[in-house]
Amino acid sequence: MSAIRLLVLGAVRQHGRAHGYQVRNDLEYWGAHEWSNAKPGSIYHALKQMAKQGLLHAHEIAPSTVGGPPRTEYEITPEGTEEFRSLLRESLVAYDQKMDIQSAGIGFIVDLARDEAVALLKERIRRIEEWRAAVTEHYVPEDGPEQLGHIGEIMNLWVHRADSDAAWTRGLIERIEGGAYTFTGEGEPFVGVLTEGEENPYATGERHPEDAR
Repeated sequence: MSAIRLLVLGAVRQHGRAHGYQVRNDLEYWGAHEWSNAKPGSIYHALKQMAKQGLLHAHEIAPSTVGGPPRTEYEITPEGTEEFRSLLRESLVAYDQKMDIQSAGIGFIVDLARDEAVALLKERIRRIEEWRAAVTEHYVPEDGPEQLGHIGEIMNLWVHRADSDAAWTRGLIERIEGGAYTFTGEGEPFVGVLTEGEENPYATGERHPEDAR
């Protein structure tokens, strides 16, 4: 599973229609360029690839009155929405040690109904516990990593990450069940995208050929 597909589909979906620079700007605003592979080249590549796959519809926009080349705006298709929801659900339950996928999923969690989000997070905990049980058949955390030599530190690291992930997920479930955040169907959602022309305080300043379009 690729975090960039989920991030790009979700960003376009939040805008309704968006050009590549808007998508890139939003992902940088969320800090995704720091915790995922959402770099300029991968963003523009994903937009084009998903347009070819029918997940996005590309609109060629006429040049502005001040000149410049046409700009491509992207709109998510019904197939793209289905793919987005599938990726989102999988990102919330998958325990595969990839923080970028989990982070992307949390970023769009309110696009689901509250009850479904809680159910998916509970499934995540179940999978973490299942993974931990399989690992601890061969490694007992209470006996310390030394039981396996320095290689035991690897198992120690992974078990600690699993325990931390499970604890954090339980806390998130508690907050959601307590009424935190606005989920689908509950009212006006939190808007986490930049409007056209709004300054992005986290922009990298790195240029990409597509930025001129």
